[in-house]
Amino acid sequence: MAELTGKTLIITGASMGIGRAVALELAGRGVNLVLNARHAPALADAAAACSALGIEARPVSGNAAAPETAAALVAEALNLGDFYGFIHAAGVVHPGPLLWELAPEDFQEEMESHVTAAYQLIRAALPELLKQDGGLVVFFGSAVADALIPGVGAYSLAKAAEERLARQLAYEAPQITTLIYRPDATETRMQHQAREAEGGGAETLRRIFRSFKERGELSTPEKEARALVQILTHNPRRFHGKIAE
Repeated sequence: MAELTGKTLIITGASMGIGRAVALELAGRGVNLVLNARHAPALADAAAACSALGIEARPVSGNAAAPETAAALVAEALNLGDFYGFIHAAGVVHPGPLLWELAPEDFQEEMESHVTAAYQLIRAALPELLKQDGGLVVFFGSAVADALIPGVGAYSLAKAAEERLARQLAYEAPQITTLIYRPDATETRMQHQAREAEGGGAETLRRIFRSFKERGELSTPEKEARALVQILTHNPRRFHGKIAE
């Protein structure tokens, strides 16, 4: 953990779910944080909870897909000092509609939250990270990137593109440790949305995702956060350009 203690990381999607749990786990281990999400009150609450653990935690609300938000996140991280990288945990899903049923604005939101935000974070952060000797970038992937499931076509496409973007970054900037973290099926807002999906693919989605809960197969955000931090503190370089599960 010595490599991360006292460093500063950016975490998107930090107001809820696994993103918030990762923030708290890292805060408890002495990592300073710049936290991002679109919902300012929940983000402020997460930042306060992290600060209570004895570290610096700064909330920067806004859409990370906007270049000005990504730039503000990096600027705040530089202000805190020892900027070391980012964890992109943010993401949106609109489960249920088949591809031709999905509203254009919902398709756009899914692509922006996963792919455009990842690109903007790279664009803002990499010039700064490359000035130093090392750094860390984590993207959240999903097994859905490899699957064909009705009702989550845009989400699958977005996750596949985000994972490909991560591999490209690992290739182009080999001095920065870049990995893809695929959490297990976890009880989050996305799971609830899939269990209550509406649209042409909803019947299949509800059956699949309700069965996870009925069989007790869902992990918790806290468990997934601990798993990720274990990876980050035990030679994360072994997953450079790869999927860590």
